Amino acid sequence: MRLFALRDYRRLFSAQVIALFGTGLTTVALGLLAYDLAGPHAGMVLGTALTIKMVMYVVIAPLAAAYVDRLPRRTLLVLLDVVRGAVVLVLPLVTEVWHVYVLIGLLQTASAAFTPTFQAVIPDIVTDESAYTRALSASQVASTMESLLSPVLAAVALTFMSFDRLFLGTSAGFLVSGLLVLSARVPDARPSTHTKAWDKAAAGIRTFLRTPRLRGLMALNLVVAAAGSIVVVNTVNHVRDRLGGSQPDVAWMLAASGTGTLLAALVLPRVLDRVSARTVMMTGAGVLVGATGAAVTLVVSGLATWTGTAITWTAIGVGMALIITPTGKVLRASVGRNAIPEAFAAQFSLSHLAWLITYPIAGWLGTNAGLPLAWSVLAILAGAGAIGALLLWPRHDGRGTMTRLSTPARHVPSKERSALAKAA
Repeated sequence: MRLFALRDYRRLFSAQVIALFGTGLTTVALGLLAYDLAGPHAGMVLGTALTIKMVMYVVIAPLAAAYVDRLPRRTLLVLLDVVRGAVVLVLPLVTEVWHVYVLIGLLQTASAAFTPTFQAVIPDIVTDESAYTRALSASQVASTMESLLSPVLAAVALTFMSFDRLFLGTSAGFLVSGLLVLSARVPDARPSTHTKAWDKAAAGIRTFLRTPRLRGLMALNLVVAAAGSIVVVNTVNHVRDRLGGSQPDVAWMLAASGTGTLLAALVLPRVLDRVSARTVMMTGAGVLVGATGAAVTLVVSGLATWTGTAITWTAIGVGMALIITPTGKVLRASVGRNAIPEAFAAQFSLSHLAWLITYPIAGWLGTNAGLPLAWSVLAILAGAGAIGALLLWPRHDGRGTMTRLSTPARHVPSKERSALAKAA
C-alpha cells in the first residue's frame, strides 16, 4: 500500500493496467481474425504477424533508448499511446491478410518504443530498493491479471458480439492510458554517458555480453519464448481443430495459462525476499522444459484432452512468471542508474529476438509440418536455453561481475553501489 501511495506511480500503474487489458483483448481478437481470414492456416498468419512484431521490437527498442534522453518522456509516451489506439481501431476493417501485417507493423513499432521507455521511468519514481522490487512484482501481477482476465472478458463478450468489436476495447484502453500518463509527473531521462546514438543503442547489449548473470538471462529468454510460443500461436488451432472447441473456448484456454502466471506472481514478492533471483529463475526454466515436454506428449500420443491441455498451459504460465518477474531486479542490480534505460531496452530487444526465433517455428512449421514436430523443436530449444543459462550464469557469480558496468562503480553514488553489490 505504501507503493500505491506514490501518486505518480499509482497513475502510471493504472495506465499500464488499462493498456494491458486492451492489448489482451487484441491478442484474443487477432487470433480469431487470423482464423476468420485463413482457417486452418491461422497459425501461419498469426505466426507471421507476431514475427513482424518481434522484428519491430528488436530493431526499434534500442533506437528508442538511444534517443529517449533527448525527448520529454511523458509527451513521447502519450503520443505512442495515441498512435496505438488509432491503429487498433482500423484492424476490424481489414479484408486481406497483408492488411493485418501492415497494421501490426505500425502498431508494434509504437509499442517497441513505448515499453522500454515506460519500464525505465519506474526506477526514477520508485527509488527505494524494497519498494522497487514490489513495483516489479506489481507490474508482473498486472500482466498476469491481463493474461487471465482479458481472455475471460473476451469469452464473455464473444457470447453476444463478434470478435471484431474487441478491437474497440483495445483502442479505448490505449487512449485512457495516454490520459493517465499525461496526468502524472514523469521525469525526463538523465543524460547518457554516450553521446552517439549507436553507442547508446549498443551499450546495453555490450553490458549483457560481458556480465555473466545477464548472459544467463539471454538464455532464459529463449526458454520463455519457446514455451510461450506454443500458447500464443498454437492455442487457436489446437483448441478449434484438435479439441473441437469454440471461439470462447480459445479464450478460456488462454486464461488457463494466465491463471498459472497469476498464482506464481502473487507469491513471488515474499519468495524473492528470501531466495536468490537465480534460484527462482532456474526453477522456472525447469518448469517450462517439463511443460513443453508434456505438450509434445499430448500431441504425439494423439490423446490431447481438455484437462491435459489446461494443466500444461497452466504450468507454462507458472514457469514464465518465475523467470520474468525477477528480471527487472537482476537488471537494476547489474548496471548503474544512468544506464538503466539502456539495460531495459537491451533486455526488451534481446528477449524479443528469442521470440523472433520461436514464433515462426510455432506458426510456419506448425502449419506446414504439424504441431508434433513444431512443438518438439520448441521443447528442444527450451532445454538448450535452460542448460545454457546454468552454464552462463555461475551459481556464485560474486561481486566481481558488479564491476563490469557501463557506468564505472567509482562514479556511482554510495547508495547505488550498495544496491549493485547485492547478488541478483
